[in-house]
Amino acid sequence: MALDFATLDLPEPVMQGIRSAGFLTATPIQEAALPLALRGKDVAGQSQTGTGKTAAFLIAIFTRLLRTEVPPAQGSEPRVLIIAPTRELTVQIESDALQLGRYTGLRTLAVYGGIDYGKQRDALGQGCDLLVGTPGRLIDYLKQHVWSPRRVEVLVVDEADRMFDMGFIADLRFILRRLPPPEKRQSFLFSATLSFRVLELTWEFMNNPSQITIMPQQKTAERVEQVLYHVGREDKFPLLLGLMRREGDRFLIFSNTREEARRLEDRLIRNGWDARALTGDVDQKRRLKIMNDFKEGVLPVLVATDVASRGLHIEAVSHVINWDLPQDAEDYVHRIGRTARAGAAGKAISLVDEAGALALEPIEKFISQKIPVEWADDDLFVTEIKPTSEERRRYAEERRARFEARDRMGDRGRRDDRRPHERPRHGGPPSAPAPPAPSAPAAGSADPRRPRRRRRGGGRPGSAPPQTPQAP
Repeated sequence: MALDFATLDLPEPVMQGIRSAGFLTATPIQEAALPLALRGKDVAGQSQTGTGKTAAFLIAIFTRLLRTEVPPAQGSEPRVLIIAPTRELTVQIESDALQLGRYTGLRTLAVYGGIDYGKQRDALGQGCDLLVGTPGRLIDYLKQHVWSPRRVEVLVVDEADRMFDMGFIADLRFILRRLPPPEKRQSFLFSATLSFRVLELTWEFMNNPSQITIMPQQKTAERVEQVLYHVGREDKFPLLLGLMRREGDRFLIFSNTREEARRLEDRLIRNGWDARALTGDVDQKRRLKIMNDFKEGVLPVLVATDVASRGLHIEAVSHVINWDLPQDAEDYVHRIGRTARAGAAGKAISLVDEAGALALEPIEKFISQKIPVEWADDDLFVTEIKPTSEERRRYAEERRARFEARDRMGDRGRRDDRRPHERPRHGGPPSAPAPPAPSAPAAGSADPRRPRRRRRGGGRPGSAPPQTPQAP
């Protein structure tokens, strides 16, 4: 029988937040983690995405803060620090914290890239109780002394495995080493997977944590119905249209590349579907509007790259469609976890063409099961409304403009910490190889750049000693 929140002796403001969020009983990860967390223990938890990890640590955090009195802060000194790898996950955690903590009187603030830097800086300078952020923006403000980590009582690292995947581990360690020592704070680490390198973090930065693993053998959410269609590339979009017409009206479609996501957006709109693409190059204000429209049901179709496959808790997503199979098998689990969240049912459909077939075997090996295959009847293929010549020209111009903008901004936006010969040469041939190291000059010739080096041992065995070149 599932754990009832009323049996946990939680403060009334926390219970009010739980009731307003519509939670009745605890999920398995909450049932396992909350009793330990409420006793002050550190917890490292592994659970499938969408099973309530975020609510588990937020309920424990609000309970601790309400029951612990501390002197007033001097400046911006948050009591809780929550670190997440992506902007989307940061926004989602902030939203959940505002909902669960609405009656606590505690202030939650999120900082992340893509939003007005100065406004976030000013808001953070005014202080907060819970600080949620991505590693880069947290470090920026930390180095400027906008906030101080010296009073952090609770640390949360969410989606720790993604920190490694996205190359944030050095930034994460930079922050953690500036916090109070592990024995003077409570720490939580939650992730969809707990690899050895993630566990190393727990040993280094946590205080004897209790490790919790929920359903380790079942990698995909239990209530997700999975199905796979083998289809040729040319028939793929007509099949997608037929499946969407038959299956429902709330779809999250995943593509491996930005350009393909943009192309899908255009094709779907042309064929009568209201769709938007959510990719890594969408500015943050537009990104938030797209996500909010999709969450509220205003937008029925969201096309996304894997930037959106973690941390999005969106109710009533009936179908996840893999237009492309992901190149990383773990991403398949995270993608289809966007449906069937918190006990609901859902369906995950994968369209596998000639190019994507090679990714199927690693995925099935990773999830330890074969994905059921269905074959589409002829009447399931819907004729696509093709673009006009004017639309083709416009799309080609927009695509060229995006590539040119990416070329102009991309290299300036990246950290230019590569060695000089690794940096792209603008104006020259792409990926020009590094110039070879200068070789030693041949015998009998002079190198004007440096003095002649004498050969060790006077030259090769059996050869005459080198002659000093004569002036002409």
